Amino acid sequence: MIIVADNIRITDQIIADAISQMNPVPIQKIVMECEKAGAQVIDVNSGPLSRAPEKHMVFLIDAIQEVSKLPLIVDTANPKAMETGIRACKNKAIVNGFSLEPAKLDKILPLAKKYQTDIIGYLLYPNGHVPPDGDKRLEIAIELFEQFKKHGIDEKRLIIDPIIAPLSWQSGKFQAKEILYVIKHLPDIFGFPVRTIAGLSNLTTGRGHKARKLIMEKVYISMLASAGLSMIMMNVFHNDSIKTVRACNLLIDEKIFAWEEMD
Repeated sequence: MIIVADNIRITDQIIADAISQMNPVPIQKIVMECEKAGAQVIDVNSGPLSRAPEKHMVFLIDAIQEVSKLPLIVDTANPKAMETGIRACKNKAIVNGFSLEPAKLDKILPLAKKYQTDIIGYLLYPNGHVPPDGDKRLEIAIELFEQFKKHGIDEKRLIIDPIIAPLSWQSGKFQAKEILYVIKHLPDIFGFPVRTIAGLSNLTTGRGHKARKLIMEKVYISMLASAGLSMIMMNVFHNDSIKTVRACNLLIDEKIFAWEEMD
C-alpha cells in the first residue's frame, strides 16, 4: 500500500491561517514532517477555496513543492482551483476527485483527460450519499466507469475510493466489512487490476478514546491490506499505524522477507 498523507487540510487551523496569511512556512514544516514520517504522496485538501481560489491554490502547491518532490493529490471541489492546481504541479498530480454528481462529471472528470492525470472516483450516489452496502457500491462503480470511458481516459488512470464510513455510524461495523468486499471484487467487475484508495481517518471520526481509535486503525489497516488496497490515505503522524502499513507491505510483496526491513 502506498502511504498518502492527509495532514495538509484546510480544516487544520494552522493550514487555514497559513493560506489566509499567504505564509508558506507552517505548511512547509508539516510537509517535511510528513515526508520524514513515511509519506509517499501528499493529499492537498484545500477545501472549496471560496475566496481567491486560484491564487490560494497556486500558493499552496508552490509552497509544498519548494520543500518536496512527492506526487500531489489536488483535493478540492472547486473546478477552477482544481485546474489551477494541476497546472501548478511540477511533479505528478492526481485529481481528487469525481463521482456521479452531475457537476463533478461535467467539470472535474474532463480535467483528467485534458491534463493526462490520474483521477480518484468516489463510490457515492449522485446526491453524495453513501451506498448502504457493497453490492450497491459495485453497481455505482460500473456506472462510474462507464462515465469515465465516455471521456476517453486511459483505464490505468482510474483510482477508486469505496468511501470508508465512520465506525460511530449505526451501520459502521457493517460498512467497514463491506468496504473489504468491494476492494476484493472491483478487479473482477472491471476486468483489470483497478487501483483503490481509502481514507483511513474516516474510520475513527467522531467521539472515542484516542488509544482505542489507534488500535482500531491498526487492525483495519491489516484488513485493507489483505483485501488488496493500493493506496491508504492517513494521518502519517500516527507512528504505530505507519509501522503497521510497512509490516503489511513486507508480508504482501514478493521479495524474500528480512526483519531488517522493518527498521
